[in-house]
Amino acid sequence: MESSPEVPTPKHLRWSGVTDPGRFRANNEDAFLAVTFDAREFHYLGREGEGSLESSDFVFAVSDGMGGAKAGEVASKIAVENITRLLPKSFGMAAQHLDSGFSDVLSTIFERTHRSLRDLGRHYEECSGMGATLSLCWFMPDWMAFAHVGDSRIYYLPKNGDMIQVTDDHSGVGSLFRQGKINERQARTHPRRNVLNRVLGGKTESIEAQTGRVGYESGDRFLICSDGLVDGMWDKRIDEMGRGELNARTLVDFAIGESGRDNTTAMLIEIA
Repeated sequence: MESSPEVPTPKHLRWSGVTDPGRFRANNEDAFLAVTFDAREFHYLGREGEGSLESSDFVFAVSDGMGGAKAGEVASKIAVENITRLLPKSFGMAAQHLDSGFSDVLSTIFERTHRSLRDLGRHYEECSGMGATLSLCWFMPDWMAFAHVGDSRIYYLPKNGDMIQVTDDHSGVGSLFRQGKINERQARTHPRRNVLNRVLGGKTESIEAQTGRVGYESGDRFLICSDGLVDGMWDKRIDEMGRGELNARTLVDFAIGESGRDNTTAMLIEIA
């Protein structure tokens, strides 16, 4: 999706991020990332904070790993760490505040991460079949550019308007929902709702990341989350709670209280 800003460019972000193993799983196979960078420097950010878009770009991402033993935990960490390893090569572009070319940059990161996970799966038995979802938001002064593979999600919560699911769930059930053949309730209870047809790693030789960009205004918010959050919250509830206090912990705690069957991660970002 793509839309154009209609007001002067906002200059600040505020964010909050939380990941939790849930009520029934010993390992947390989710991971999230918050970083800022310009043409010279690259910095990791804390779970909560705020920063200026005037001289730096910001990247936030959520990954949900899968695989035997602790392979899923490793896969999600590799997915977010590859962002920090590959994105610095775009420092010069970031300094110019990319108006085009972001899709190529992000697609390359996803393709290389896909190959890395597949290589590990081929060479190490304990990593066989490992894979990960990845949903990434790159904030520039005029746009939020995104890339996505899997069933983690990016939601856009405009200050004035209805919540929009920016990303597609890469599953057969997700496709049925987008075509209007099933509703949200049917999608949530479908026996194949967790069967993905596109992930980083896994058995597929190549992948194509979904990419795009969204224009924003002051007061708008974005939510990046793993499917554990969605399992415990209907879209209407996500919309309502996502507009409250900027606190990802509140969203995660509610989802775990309603379900908690899976690892649960949320990153909430507001244009201030």
